Amino acid sequence: MAKSRAPSNDVLLQQLRDGTAVFELQPAISQSPTSVPFFARIGPSLGAVSPAMKKVQRYSVRKVTGDGRCLFRALVKGMAHNKGISLGSGQERDDADELRMAVKEIICESDKDRLNYEEALVAITVEESLKRYCQRIERSDFWGGESELLVLSKLCHQPIIVYIPEHEHTGGARGSGFIPIAEYGSEFGKTSKKGKKRMPVKLLYSGNNHYDLLV
Repeated sequence: MAKSRAPSNDVLLQQLRDGTAVFELQPAISQSPTSVPFFARIGPSLGAVSPAMKKVQRYSVRKVTGDGRCLFRALVKGMAHNKGISLGSGQERDDADELRMAVKEIICESDKDRLNYEEALVAITVEESLKRYCQRIERSDFWGGESELLVLSKLCHQPIIVYIPEHEHTGGARGSGFIPIAEYGSEFGKTSKKGKKRMPVKLLYSGNNHYDLLV
């Protein structure tokens, strides 16, 4: 079967102008072995209103301590919030460390379990060697990113949606909303046979490599 031809430059430019162009979000690739995967910024289309702007949503921001655990803290904070539970700072820190170590056990300590998380493994080894990753994740100030979201959404059966601030998409222009850029574990958000539906944890990813919680 012949491959479909890529659209011409003229067609692509017209799609950009009328807001119908489709983009794929990819984590940025860095040469630094200690770098953290970045979520791609959604670029505005030319001319009419960007399709991304049609997805702007409004939430409240729950700040998360920026001690290197922010991704894991935001996750445990969000899962607790969905259950109507409020965590103290110490409990939040301990639960965050448990999530980090759960990822380490799966990726670094079990060849069998690791095979069930191939997508996360690929994301990790694009950035650095598995050996180096397993050394870094031991640290309490390890910065989590897409690889850990891929593992934890599946491990915890937890839908997770990542947002960026509206003003980051608009290049600094005013805007107090949030735009979704990535989703993990969406299959766990479907209603089960028991009639239960898991609410997603909504994370806010800002340009300074920090995660907060949206509620």
